Amino acid sequence: MLSFFDHHQNTNRREFLRVGSLALGGLGLPLAWQRQMEAANTPSLLTDKSVVFVFMHGGPSQIETFDPKMEAPLGISSTTGEVSTQIPGVTFGGTFPKLASLADQFSIVRSFRTGNGNHDVKPVVSEATSNANLGALYARIAGQNRVGTGMPTNVTLFPRAVDESTMPAFKKLGNVEATGSLGAGYLPFSPSGGGDLQQDMQLNIPMDRLDHRRLLLNKLDRIHRKLEGNSNWQGNTSLKEQAFSTVMGGVASAFDLSEEDSETIRKYDTAPLVRASQIDKKWKNHERYADNSKSLGKLMLLARRLCERGCGFVTVTTNFVWDMHADQNNAGVAEGMDYMGYPFDHAIATFLEDVRERGLSDKILLVCCGEMGRTPKLNARGGRDHWGGLSPLLLSGAGIPQGHVFGQSTRDAANPLSEPIEIPHLVSTILNTLLDGSQVRLETGAPKEVTDALFGAPIPF
Repeated sequence: MLSFFDHHQNTNRREFLRVGSLALGGLGLPLAWQRQMEAANTPSLLTDKSVVFVFMHGGPSQIETFDPKMEAPLGISSTTGEVSTQIPGVTFGGTFPKLASLADQFSIVRSFRTGNGNHDVKPVVSEATSNANLGALYARIAGQNRVGTGMPTNVTLFPRAVDESTMPAFKKLGNVEATGSLGAGYLPFSPSGGGDLQQDMQLNIPMDRLDHRRLLLNKLDRIHRKLEGNSNWQGNTSLKEQAFSTVMGGVASAFDLSEEDSETIRKYDTAPLVRASQIDKKWKNHERYADNSKSLGKLMLLARRLCERGCGFVTVTTNFVWDMHADQNNAGVAEGMDYMGYPFDHAIATFLEDVRERGLSDKILLVCCGEMGRTPKLNARGGRDHWGGLSPLLLSGAGIPQGHVFGQSTRDAANPLSEPIEIPHLVSTILNTLLDGSQVRLETGAPKEVTDALFGAPIPF
């Protein structure tokens, strides 16, 4: 089987950049290498931390997750009940027993609002990020790949990154891989597409494919010369060999879950929690519910592996499963949390325990939120509709206070009672985790997209 270019002769610039990122981790682009070298010369701009952003696409309920309001009237209070946590007087929704037992290891923000009830991807891509993927802002400073290893600094994981039987990446209501004014060269690395390109990232490659890989590199050379008119790349043997060595080397192993201990894989696995046969087929979204259960745990395991090996920002998206209207498409909140809550509880709790055991809690910031919350009052069908006034938010690691509930909500969980925390606060918190703001201030020519987001006000824990 030959490379992507053997089947697609008319590759446009955007496709070339994506193939360069996916097949070679961005290493087919000399400009990317130049930026990496520049970043390597300014290591003081970067911290030693990374971020895993779990985007709960669809909009999770603030009440059934971390603010159950059991003292509120029926129709407002949590449909899944509540469970006591490690924090005295604090409860979570009833489908989060494992997270409740670990509540002393992370913080919940009960005054977070995303600003509107629109389906989109605004916690990851919004005006606060200059309409670019949040990780792309980081990569603009860090470089697209780690020098010496070639590890991508910004990765997006959809369910197909760990299970090819799942549905394609859901981008109809916003593209988490958008790059805004940064341009297509900063597309996140996305191993979720399957096909030949994903196979090219496998570690165990038959040696008879070696020539195919060199052919791919030669084709990248020719296409690049046409696109950029850069004669220097043709003769830069050392960079080409470094790119080739990276593809054949350690980057691929980071994406190979089979290298993980079998017991660790079992611990992370969420598939047994909700089988496809247990999901009511009257909901049009039932396939995505099943996909979420069989992939979420392994996605979190893959995210941990990538951070261990130098990736700075990993977006894990649940592929649009938290939209609990109780309409023809989606279950209501009580049934929906049976499908979504338990896998989320298990996957995130396992991740927290795993990184703690590995001594990585101070190195990895975990962020979990969706694009909105849910109406305080149940609709007539037992669902909750779109609501931008309040949304759940979990943060853990990398210096975030442990066992902390920040902010308060109103009695009906409709709005913040204390000072609101909004997306620019979250964006600033994340970037200040990844970058040394004081050093970036001193850097002449720092990109405005980055500085605008970085120098906002972080969450005042």
